[in-house]
Amino acid sequence: MSKTIQVSLTTLAKTIDHSLLHPTFTDADVLAGIQLAKSYNVATACIKPYHIPLAKKELSGSSVLICPVIAFPHGNSTTEVKVFEANAAAEAGGQEIDMVVNIGKVLSGDWEYVTSEIRQINEAVTKHGAILKVIFENDYLQDEHIVKLCKICSDLQVAFVKTSTGYGFVKQSDGSYNYKGATPPHLKIMREHSAPEVQIKAAGGVRTLDDLLYVMSLGVTRIGATATAAILEEAKQRGIGEELVTVEVKVPGGLGGGY
Repeated sequence: MSKTIQVSLTTLAKTIDHSLLHPTFTDADVLAGIQLAKSYNVATACIKPYHIPLAKKELSGSSVLICPVIAFPHGNSTTEVKVFEANAAAEAGGQEIDMVVNIGKVLSGDWEYVTSEIRQINEAVTKHGAILKVIFENDYLQDEHIVKLCKICSDLQVAFVKTSTGYGFVKQSDGSYNYKGATPPHLKIMREHSAPEVQIKAAGGVRTLDDLLYVMSLGVTRIGATATAAILEEAKQRGIGEELVTVEVKVPGGLGGGY
């Protein structure tokens, strides 16, 4: 049986964190990206912390929120540094903060360390009225790590759990580096093992409208995307406008397989 969901152009746009995190992006690139995010009225512009002042200026008066990332992309800073960075980012105007777990500590099974770090960062963010998204970097993890992180984040009442940075490259058998990002099996695990009030963000590989519709059908409420314009223009071409319409969910060809 085919699956359907109800969407509008606005609901689709408000699932997107428009990603402006590539290490080579100049100020001009980021400015253009922030303006694109504003023109499509997405959920957030996802930026490096030093671009918060620029984002505040350009997004003033819009409903697009500012989403800086911390400890990005490898999560290797000390807890103290992460807390300082999270506090500074929220204090400067970040409304949603994405942070990367200490992946080595997760793989070591040092759950006390991992829990304490997420707790401290969540407290630093929420005291400013912001929310936290915790990035797992699933490509590096086994299913049992993902399940445990979902439980920790649920117990700590973080706002979102997130699959990937989009920069978690894993060495392949041929010596090249690549990543799978947001795969359907991992998204299903995250939705199943997270508390109902904890939202799921898919990042890495969601590049088409069909990709977006499919992950939404799995319970994803936010994605990180660089292909924002392509996704939303395709929605318009398919006749999706401001009124809710019922659309068929197709299994896309990307998203790391595992459907």
